[in-house]
Amino acid sequence: MPRAPRALITGFTGMVGSHLADHLLAHTDWELHGLLRWNEDLGNVEHLLERVDRHDRLGLVYGDLNDHPSLARAVEQVQPDYVFHLAAQSYPQQSFVAPIETLQTNILGTAGLLDAIHRSGRRPVIHVCASSEVFGRVGKEHLPIDEETQFHPASPYAISKVGTDLVGRFYAEAYGLCVMTTRMFTHTGPRRGDVFAESSFAKQIALIEEGRIEPVLKVGNLDSMRTWADVRDAVRAYHLLVTVNPVPGAYYNIGGAFSCTVGDMLRHLLSLSLRDDIEVVTDPQRLRPIDADLQVPDTRKFAAHTGWAPQIPFEETMHDLLEHWRERVRSGRRFLVR
Repeated sequence: MPRAPRALITGFTGMVGSHLADHLLAHTDWELHGLLRWNEDLGNVEHLLERVDRHDRLGLVYGDLNDHPSLARAVEQVQPDYVFHLAAQSYPQQSFVAPIETLQTNILGTAGLLDAIHRSGRRPVIHVCASSEVFGRVGKEHLPIDEETQFHPASPYAISKVGTDLVGRFYAEAYGLCVMTTRMFTHTGPRRGDVFAESSFAKQIALIEEGRIEPVLKVGNLDSMRTWADVRDAVRAYHLLVTVNPVPGAYYNIGGAFSCTVGDMLRHLLSLSLRDDIEVVTDPQRLRPIDADLQVPDTRKFAAHTGWAPQIPFEETMHDLLEHWRERVRSGRRFLVR
């Protein structure tokens, strides 16, 4: 009897990686292997660890994007049929503080993983996750942003994702690996890291509601336009990417269907709050030196290839994000306000 397909997920413990594991466990018979570092925060995958203990289609493999021999060992151990490369230093603001780490992790880490796969002799279907940040500052005349829009990265993180994007396509063209690259636009929902605007806002609202902090909500740039997608729609897209007639070297924009400014998003979250006395103040430390302030995608190429379309409305995404933080705050955990 042939073995079930095996999938390797880098960035397994992140928001997207954990939701992808949920989706694949529910909708496939695949055996999943999550790549993680020895000191990883397992908060997003606590609900999955019992399955790991039972060896029920889910295992853990240790490795680090900055330790290339560990990637080779992970590929040899798992022998994957599918690879979802989601791991990265993924916070644009942090990339201004630690640009070298960001470039090394995201560019050389991707090259190390793909080289390990190439040298293994295996030919899995590979998803390399770049970012809509590669497009950076785009003029209104070029909206919506399609796949051929010129790259104009506006942060060290965005530059690193340009490298990620190009490294993925290079390994497809040079070595025949079935690598496909995505530029996912803003996506959020439960388990979103608190360094990202909408999650930081939801976390602060939850802390204020519980009386843990004063009713003052700190913000950065509220004028940036974003197109919002739900993480659960994003992982459904990634599943389709690798299973619906995968095209080596292909690259796709993926994103939601609802656009509004960060300020509009904040006003919606505040409308869901149990408090009506929250003061909004600008924190200069939350402002980027340069911001990618128009992020509206053209997703027709991916939709035509896979039939994917977003299903979860913005309002449900924001409700679920706020409820996620309410549950975490009520658990009594201590939090930094970021």
